[in-house]
Amino acid sequence: MDVPAAVIFDLDGCLVDSEPLSLEVIATEMNFLGIDDVTINYVRDRFLGVSIQDICKHVSERLGKACPDDFTKRVEDRLLGEYKTRLRQIPDAENLLRRLTEAGVKTALATGSSLRRMGATLDISGLVTHFAGTAFSADQVENGKPAPDLFLLAAEGITAPPENCVVIEDSPHGVKGARAAGMTALGFVGGTHLNDIRSDQAQRLRDAGATQIFESLQEIGDEILNNLK
Repeated sequence: MDVPAAVIFDLDGCLVDSEPLSLEVIATEMNFLGIDDVTINYVRDRFLGVSIQDICKHVSERLGKACPDDFTKRVEDRLLGEYKTRLRQIPDAENLLRRLTEAGVKTALATGSSLRRMGATLDISGLVTHFAGTAFSADQVENGKPAPDLFLLAAEGITAPPENCVVIEDSPHGVKGARAAGMTALGFVGGTHLNDIRSDQAQRLRDAGATQIFESLQEIGDEILNNLK
């Protein structure tokens, strides 16, 4: 692989091990609304990498009426409360970001999270200084993943040609969005939410267009920067 001009990261499940908390909270809030058959695995299988707006559409379908106006806020409030004591970085996240910066490779964030959740996640996880002015949320585009809009916004924001960007994603939706933007997509399956489906998820990412699959951020850094050695 040629050394890219920029690496664009998904946040949840790629830099922070937040997906188990997110899946737990969404399942809890859907149960609260009376959708009793929803489990953490149900949420993971259907909504990994999907925006909260799309989850609200599913809630509406299950309820047979409009999704409650406060559903998104309830999910975020509960989730950010859990983050304060339970959120952890993916191993080697800061080390990889540091290695890329030292090598002159630009970095950016393209997350399906809201601006509020993105900001809180970066602050609580300790990653905020790595993405000063280079973090982008689905709130800022008309169409979220798997549309290319968010990735193109990130590339524009860091003045990097899309064709020279590499995207790190843990969901097929994200991989498809990166590919639609003309970028190289690498699949990451190192998050703990994938412990029991790692091989299956790796295949889903390949099917979506990921060129390679990695289980650690250390390996991703080695692959991206190997031509600088």
